[in-house]
Amino acid sequence: MENCVFCKIISGEIKSNIVYDDEDFVIFPDLNPKAKLHYLAVPKKHFATLAEMDEADSMMLGRILGKIPILSSKLGLENGYRLIINQKGESGNDAGQEVMHLHIHILAGERLEM
Repeated sequence: MENCVFCKIISGEIKSNIVYDDEDFVIFPDLNPKAKLHYLAVPKKHFATLAEMDEADSMMLGRILGKIPILSSKLGLENGYRLIINQKGESGNDAGQEVMHLHIHILAGERLEM
């Protein structure tokens, strides 16, 4: 996508501290952290919401979710972590999805309250 900040990070047009990179996705720290450790796992393929995924995208998302526990030591997630996917709805944005490129928030490093 032409104006997508995450696509620009993935392409290298915008510099970021990429801590993990493979054929499916990248992980980098959130610029506005909500926890001591706050990363974003961002698929390299652009789609905004879960509703836009096709079967291949669903399988890719499964691979991403399966890779996060494998990376837990590297990311400092040994004491546990929380995954969040915010989704803009058809009629509004109560969830607060700020970037319209699907991404997974990984929060850790301290006790997280609900």
